[in-house]
Amino acid sequence: MSFGDASTARAGASANERSGAPVDRAVLEDLAAASRILADQGVFDAAGHVSLRHPGRPDRFLMARALAPALVTADDIMQLDLAGEPCESAARKPFLERFIHSEIYRKRPDVMAVVHSHSASVIPFSLVHTPLRAMFHNAAFLAAGVPVFDIRTLFGATDLIIGSREKGAALAETLADKAVALLRAHGMVVVGPSLQTAVFRAVFTEVNARIQQQAVALGSPIAALDHEEGRLADAVNLATVDRSWDLWRRRVLP
Repeated sequence: MSFGDASTARAGASANERSGAPVDRAVLEDLAAASRILADQGVFDAAGHVSLRHPGRPDRFLMARALAPALVTADDIMQLDLAGEPCESAARKPFLERFIHSEIYRKRPDVMAVVHSHSASVIPFSLVHTPLRAMFHNAAFLAAGVPVFDIRTLFGATDLIIGSREKGAALAETLADKAVALLRAHGMVVVGPSLQTAVFRAVFTEVNARIQQQAVALGSPIAALDHEEGRLADAVNLATVDRSWDLWRRRVLP
């Protein structure tokens, strides 16, 4: 092989490395459906994003370009590395807060999908000392605890956006091994061992927050799920999550 041939081969290998690995079209369709489901269920509005760890490259993840969630299609999905950098040559704009996703995937090898939203019913729990607790079995995963990330602790006064790897890593540290973390005056992040589970958890975190506010308004002590009840009920949810996914997917992609 000549020097020129070797240079061309190295350049080609580099380009292939940056482009990552091919992804089945059905996977992209599911990720687009997840974005539209979360908009349809009121978790997302004009903002919010969901991602999926690359099924063949754990050092990559899939996420839509910066676009309103209800408008996302399979053709809008980008591939990014765990530094939050796009793995493509096309000049498509990624989300500013992609570092939420990249740093959680970096810290949590068990996480296969991440959701970030500005859910209105959840935000109040990021502002007060009342913790978000598991009110019913569909939100059993909350019984393990819901930490709150206050960006001021490490970064002082900011625009609240998780717009750097450092801020994403700090959020991932707060999330630790939990399924959900709240971001003070901002929203929530939800993770799961599958795309379907992360969507299920995001939807029912939103529902649970509304139920808890209603329960608090009644004025009596709240008999929330304890840790063991949450563990047992969540095992059932994980085994049956496809029922909800199939219904929600049909609503947005008939």
